[in-house]
Amino acid sequence: MENLSQYCATNVKYEDTRVPVSQNVSIRVIRFYPPEKSKYPPVIFVAGWITQIEAWENVLREMSKDFSIYYIETREKITSHVKGKAEFTLQALGRDLVTLVEYLKLKHRFYIMMGSSLGATAILESCQYLKTDPHCIILIGPNASFHIPKPGLIIIKLFHPAMYGVIKPVIKWYLKTFRLDPKTDYAQYRKYCNALDAADPYKLKKMALSLPTYHVWDYIERIEYPALLIGASRDLLHDKDIIQRMVSRLKHGTYLDMYTNASTHSEGVVEEIRTYLAGLQSG
Repeated sequence: MENLSQYCATNVKYEDTRVPVSQNVSIRVIRFYPPEKSKYPPVIFVAGWITQIEAWENVLREMSKDFSIYYIETREKITSHVKGKAEFTLQALGRDLVTLVEYLKLKHRFYIMMGSSLGATAILESCQYLKTDPHCIILIGPNASFHIPKPGLIIIKLFHPAMYGVIKPVIKWYLKTFRLDPKTDYAQYRKYCNALDAADPYKLKKMALSLPTYHVWDYIERIEYPALLIGASRDLLHDKDIIQRMVSRLKHGTYLDMYTNASTHSEGVVEEIRTYLAGLQSG
């Protein structure tokens, strides 16, 4: 049994639940309650593609001191329950978040949507359809689109998920050689390896095949509420220039560079978020 107390501050209560987001899919939602009533809106926290909660341990521990948090494990993760057929696309992830906001009965302009990587892009997707607007959105290393090399797509299409054990070392090698710098940030490489080890290969394949045609440029300019986009200019996996372009297309976008992936997963990012929220309040 997973010990959730390691992911939150002292005296924080937590609840591990499952929420139905469609007829055939339910997802894991972990609720963290701070010791005292929070002055901040509750946070919907959406981690990246197949990311495990341990990758956000430092952030959750610091944030749970004074934020109420709903930590979401999206449908492509191994913890989702799927009965029958299900769609594994960013559009589906976005719809799930819309359903979740309604299910939690969150108040208009009094909740925050925060996510990383593919989770951040799922938040952007959901923004087109939310009936209850958030106070703001906070996106760490969001993806505007997804590039999978043609050889990689061919391999994904040809290999049966049962052969995941064979293809997994190839994916790790590709990340290590072309997309990450283990010498500079070994923790990031280790984090992705752990996520790949824990992934559901059937869900992973379906999601991977849906990504190359997706991008945010058709709708991002229509997002009306404040958005903080956090980049890491030394992170090879998330292009700083693309994130800055996204900020320029948002009506109320703000960019913050935290330089390294390790910094975006540290207690420091929570301090930056508190500062940003204080600025919104005073503005």
